[in-house]
Amino acid sequence: MSTHYLNWALEDFSGYIAADELYDGPFCILSIVDNRTFKRLIYQVLDHDPDHADITKFLHRFRMALRLRSLKLLGITTDASSLYPKPLLEVFGDVPHQICEFHVIKELNTAILRAVAQVRKKLASEQVPAKRGRPSTPEAKRAAKKRKRQQQRIGDLFEHRYLFVQHDLTPSERRTLLTITRSLPVLRVLRDIMEEVYRLFDRRCRTDTALAKLAKLRQRVRRFKRVGQILKKLQSPNLEKALTFLDDKLLPSTSNAVERGNRRYRKMQKTVYRVRTYENVKNRIALDMVRDAQQDSQRETVKSLHQKRAGK
Repeated sequence: MSTHYLNWALEDFSGYIAADELYDGPFCILSIVDNRTFKRLIYQVLDHDPDHADITKFLHRFRMALRLRSLKLLGITTDASSLYPKPLLEVFGDVPHQICEFHVIKELNTAILRAVAQVRKKLASEQVPAKRGRPSTPEAKRAAKKRKRQQQRIGDLFEHRYLFVQHDLTPSERRTLLTITRSLPVLRVLRDIMEEVYRLFDRRCRTDTALAKLAKLRQRVRRFKRVGQILKKLQSPNLEKALTFLDDKLLPSTSNAVERGNRRYRKMQKTVYRVRTYENVKNRIALDMVRDAQQDSQRETVKSLHQKRAGK
């Protein structure tokens, strides 16, 4: 794995990597993947939760592999974990380090949806309990109708909660959003803020422009105390780091390259039960890497078989 496989994986090295850790019971799998070619470069299986020393040692291994092949690292993408900033600065110096856009937006979406849930709970608590039996007086009938409208509104907020975090809205979805947020200005403000957050990640912007927009957005949020308490994530420095890719058009905005390798491992483990020991976990990942290295020859073999079957 340290010679033949790395020679193949690094022959078209893009200079951009994604690093991540995957927890599996008592084990933790550290991975570095080329963020453009999607090739897993190196990995390490630990039998304990990683700390800064483990990450530093792992990164030193990768830096040595690059030095032996006279390659240069141009950018690093990780999630919002606190494991990486210090070791990356120690091993690679001032190489650009960005936080995955997907993880940052996911945290903001969770905060928005939590705020919508709080509004639903507040509306439900304000409802007057209904008396038993059918309403007979005009006042009781009006109260029953009002309670029914309130229940319908609470149900609509739950059913269409995705509209508050969806990236783009169609005209009909926007009309639905305006209907269910009538007399609820806080929710409309939250949707407006979410749209401004999405605009920060527009590839047509530069990082300086996006940071200026972010500063204005934070000032706007501070004016609304209630909204400011909900969107504390907007004050996180990770948001600035997630905008690094705007100045480098070759740097992917997410760590999907390493995340999809983790998803493949999870899927494999559902069908191969014996992958539960340290040696089996380590060997299984090595086997997947070897299969990746043989993909080109496998495609040629399949193509030749199809041609032979077709009589060409």
